Amino acid sequence: MRDELPPIEIPFLAEGLKVLPAWIDSNGHFNIAYYLHCFDLAYDRVYDQFGFERGTAETLQASTFAAEMHLSFKRELFEGAPLRITTQLIDVDPRRVYFVQAMYHADEGYLAATVEWLILYIDMNQRRVAAMPPKLQAHLARVLEAHRTIPLPAPVGRGISIPRRSPTDPA
Repeated sequence: MRDELPPIEIPFLAEGLKVLPAWIDSNGHFNIAYYLHCFDLAYDRVYDQFGFERGTAETLQASTFAAEMHLSFKRELFEGAPLRITTQLIDVDPRRVYFVQAMYHADEGYLAATVEWLILYIDMNQRRVAAMPPKLQAHLARVLEAHRTIPLPAPVGRGISIPRRSPTDPA
């Protein structure tokens, strides 16, 4: 009899967070720093679903480090707003994992912000990027296959720029 693999959550979901009074800035809305804080808390909640088991730093002398991120704001959030955060794998190779998270107002359903992450798999003895174990690579390939069946929450892979118009272009 073949072992059945557990189903993959599509996308990974973290709920139960809400915008706290201490997270409101002088503009009366959710402060920038706490968006990232909440995205990080949501990532902590789905970390195991990526296959990065708790205690890996001790048992395998390995961990993950954030290498790059791109945070985009879509709509304001205010004190008390309940949050629903999705995490969707976009791409993976033996040393890197690229995913996007989307933050929604849990009651009203609107998209408030997204963040794209590039994380690296790290050999903690050398503190250098290393290849993930084959079992982890196989699991992430399975997650990627599942997550590619749903649309992305927003455009991904965009850089930051200020498009310049030619003086002859109409405004």
